[in-house]
Amino acid sequence: MSTSTMTRQTWVAFGPAGAVGSIHRTDDGFLVKMVSDGRFRGVYPTLNVAKGALHAAMKPGSDWPEFREH
Repeated sequence: MSTSTMTRQTWVAFGPAGAVGSIHRTDDGFLVKMVSDGRFRGVYPTLNVAKGALHAAMKPGSDWPEFREH
C-alpha cells in the first residue's frame, strides 16, 4: 500500500465480545486490519475475499462476524 492511498469505505467486524477487526476499501483493493494486532494483513481483490481473510484470522471456531459499514 502506498502512503498516498486513501480509504474510500470502511466496514467494522463485530463478534460476540465487540469489534474484532476492520476492512478498508482503497484504490489498491480491500485492506484487513485486526483489532488484536493493529496491523494491516494484506490487500484483497474483493470485499468477500477480505471478509473471508478477516474471519480466517479470528480465533479457530469463531462464528462469522457481523460486518457494518461505517
